[in-house]
Amino acid sequence: MYSSSATQEIAQTAARMVVEEGLEWAAAKRRAVKQLGLPARTQLPDNDALEEAVREYIEIFCADTQPQELRALRELALVWMERVLEFRPHLAGAVWRGTATRMSDIYIQLFCDDSKSAEIALINRNVQYDVTQTSGFNGEVVDALSISSLCKPLGENVGVHLMVYDYNDLRGALKPDSQGRRPRGDIDALRQLLLVEDAA
Repeated sequence: MYSSSATQEIAQTAARMVVEEGLEWAAAKRRAVKQLGLPARTQLPDNDALEEAVREYIEIFCADTQPQELRALRELALVWMERVLEFRPHLAGAVWRGTATRMSDIYIQLFCDDSKSAEIALINRNVQYDVTQTSGFNGEVVDALSISSLCKPLGENVGVHLMVYDYNDLRGALKPDSQGRRPRGDIDALRQLLLVEDAA
């Protein structure tokens, strides 16, 4: 059995991969175990521990650049949320939590009465996208409509993923996490975040 120090080491190694390479959390944990030469069955850090490690890494290595990069991504997320407003968009992931860097993608969750309506809206607006499947809140399969969108302040394209949920999933999606934080926010919540940043 490996100690909590091994779990901590996994979190720190995974955090570097998340920040520097834009890796998804689950993939970063698995790769960290491999890189550290630990057995595949080693206990992994939970998401709270990894988030703490990501915040520490950003504070130490990216304090000069990360706030501006996060701001640029949040502004781009706002643009896309305004474009799909009829589908009750909610921002999630690192851009919502405040741990995003220029390597991070934007994850916007849509809550639709009809699962195909969001795709039809993109087609009508001549938006090019790819459809993939990903795991939803409870492990169910949901469609992700993935778009490559230019982020002018960063001078590069960013992945914007619109995750298509059923409208009935919205109520459960708004429950606070284990630390009482909202795991996602609607367009008004995002605007409020940007206003708070302006005032800081």
